[in-house]
Amino acid sequence: MFNADERERYARHILLKEIGGPGQQRLKAATAVLVGAGGLGAPAALYLAAAGVGRLRLIDHDTVALSNLQRQIIYNASDAGAPKVEQARAALHALNPNVVIETRRERLSDANASTLLDGANIVLDGTDDFSTRFAVNAACHALGVTLVSGAVGRWDGQLATFKSGATKQLPPQQRLPCYRCLVPDAPPDAETCAQVGIVGALTGVIGSMMALEAIKEITGAGESLAGRLFIFDGLNATARTIALKRDPSCAVCGDA
Repeated sequence: MFNADERERYARHILLKEIGGPGQQRLKAATAVLVGAGGLGAPAALYLAAAGVGRLRLIDHDTVALSNLQRQIIYNASDAGAPKVEQARAALHALNPNVVIETRRERLSDANASTLLDGANIVLDGTDDFSTRFAVNAACHALGVTLVSGAVGRWDGQLATFKSGATKQLPPQQRLPCYRCLVPDAPPDAETCAQVGIVGALTGVIGSMMALEAIKEITGAGESLAGRLFIFDGLNATARTIALKRDPSCAVCGDA
């Protein structure tokens, strides 16, 4: 049931036939885990809290730096030096006190991924290193949890939803790919935003789209992005979506 505040707060969602009251109840009952509270995690967390996702778990080991503020819009200048998850929790609680905010100030790894993601209905990965991305993907596959993965660099962004864990019991031809089907190994020349730069507003575009796809997955609205990759070119204002195929020899979700 919704209280009076929630009924007014979520009125525009409830008007949508694709969400309505039942969909909003599913949002309220859901637990979404955000791995990374930075450029992508910040806008995603704000929109998920605003949407009324009942429980948000933030995982990030880092502190706020002035160089973050060009794109990590959940923080203020006065937050510099403070733990990201704690400052983000305060901002999210101020936005929507009906949402339960959990924080984990630690770096996710293969050793702790399953514990940190336990109980999640959906996971959003906005991290910028491949070792963490691989650990998140493996845990989501093992736990059977849907993963929404976003990435950005310079002016370009990409987004995909992975449901390999939810389909691993199906016949091989019906299974969906995981993140390692897209990126089997870490590129030897992988670059970070700190090395090559990033236009701040791009993280808002992709982070907001991550939240949108999560809302769709939780409520069952629209068409899932699972099995497809969305690619956005901010410099030229173009976008395209391509099909992703499962790799039968994938180290995580392959036939072996």
